[in-house]
Amino acid sequence: MASSLLLNLLQALTVVLLAPLYKGAISWLEETIQGKVAPTPLQPYYDLRKLFRKSQVVSTEASWIFRFAPYISFVVPIAVTLLIPVLTSFPLFFAFAGDMVGAGFILGLGGFFTALAAVDAANPYGAVGASRTRMVSLLVEPIFIIIFFTVSFVANSTIPYVVQQQWVQSAATFFAPSHVLLAAAFVMVVLAENGRLPVDNPGGHFELAMIDESKSLEYSGPSLALVKWAGQMKLMVLSLVFLNVLVTPWGLAASPALGDLALAVVLVSLKLLVFALLITAIETSLAKLRLFRIPEFLGATFVTAVVAMVAAIFRM
Repeated sequence: MASSLLLNLLQALTVVLLAPLYKGAISWLEETIQGKVAPTPLQPYYDLRKLFRKSQVVSTEASWIFRFAPYISFVVPIAVTLLIPVLTSFPLFFAFAGDMVGAGFILGLGGFFTALAAVDAANPYGAVGASRTRMVSLLVEPIFIIIFFTVSFVANSTIPYVVQQQWVQSAATFFAPSHVLLAAAFVMVVLAENGRLPVDNPGGHFELAMIDESKSLEYSGPSLALVKWAGQMKLMVLSLVFLNVLVTPWGLAASPALGDLALAVVLVSLKLLVFALLITAIETSLAKLRLFRIPEFLGATFVTAVVAMVAAIFRM
């Protein structure tokens, strides 16, 4: 049990330490492709260090929710890493403490508290952004449920470690219509949940157009660092679920040996780099949707997930 707990800690530290680099690599790739002078992929680390050194200003209208929301949003992605395969293909100590539905609820908890905090500060722009993020989440949650149903039809489980073993067993299942459509729907969900194009512009700072970024308008100093770090970890956690559970469940350590774990870190990093290239290709090819077009985009995602579920039921 002690070794399993240590591996859980190692997985959590992997996400905590590499999430800023993952976000920085995506930004570097996008700006390089667009012909801009791109900052180093290590820039998120510099930004976090600068924010942790700054003082914090709190609105006089804010309650305890505003003060505690950054800590809750920071802990939530770390809790999810205890439930999903990050580096190992064999289940760890907390593997059966919750399934993919539970992990989705845990991630939603962080978004719920940051949205409450945005309203709690009495900034009108924060309230506008919070209502928009809740609208996106309201449309995304049914898609998550359909994806989990589809997975359960094939793997007979929604436990991530079980799905990782049962979901993709051969090239035929990898290229099956149900698998391809489900993967496409999950990619669109990842973009929507993390405020990426075409749903939101992560580089935009115009208050009236913000969605995801507007939740942190009133934060400063260490609290803002925690909120940004939490967003980076959330992006990496959802990417790992997509890669290690649904699409490419190989390259993970089959034993707790140090060599296997080191190789898993390298292979998982390579998979994340490929997924970062995919996100870059999507974001550099699409423009930000207008607000009233976002339900249409997520509606198309929902239809894609439903078709994938029907295909999975009939083993297509």
